[in-house]
Amino acid sequence: MERTPQGPRRRAVLDALRAADGPLGVAEIAGRLGVHPNTARFHLDALVAEGAAHRTVQEPSGPGRPRTVYAPRPGMDRGGVREYRLLSRILLGRLSAAGETAPEEARRAGLAWGGFLIERPPPGQRLTAGQAADRLTGLLADLGFEPERAGPDVVRLRHCPFLELAEEYGQVVCSVHLGMMQGALDELGDEVTATGLEPFAEPDACLARLAER
Repeated sequence: MERTPQGPRRRAVLDALRAADGPLGVAEIAGRLGVHPNTARFHLDALVAEGAAHRTVQEPSGPGRPRTVYAPRPGMDRGGVREYRLLSRILLGRLSAAGETAPEEARRAGLAWGGFLIERPPPGQRLTAGQAADRLTGLLADLGFEPERAGPDVVRLRHCPFLELAEEYGQVVCSVHLGMMQGALDELGDEVTATGLEPFAEPDACLARLAER
């Protein structure tokens, strides 16, 4: 995967590769940018390691040694600003416009993803309610919720990785979280389920409620 080149010098090297009519060697890059060949080679090799350029060896058309040349990898520049939160707000706003059905639609979306995100037990292995709750807690930790078991039927969520969105579209975002927990527990067996999620039930935590089926 191409990553953003580090620093203006490396960006200049990549821009020079992109502006060229064909692959360039170290000396050509150094001459175009007015830098030492070792500097050019350092940044070219770094661009290759980052996935932004590729290196090939050109066989000479006559006497002489093969020449190492560099060219940019094709594709859109992956540098620049990302606006995933704006995209999330657009989609959540559209979903919220569904009115009374929005929370249930959101819960169903989370339900499908919960089953996908959790690792299913091997065939023939049956988890206890406690083991299933522990697996769910592990998944929530991986997702950044900083969960804490507060008893057999309560999981405290001390962090929300979607906090600003939950504050703005709480009914929808929290329904996604509830559905995700339900889907994960469904995938783990039929011993326990998530019955509810109380947003901001404590000053520093939300509470997920579990119950044996």
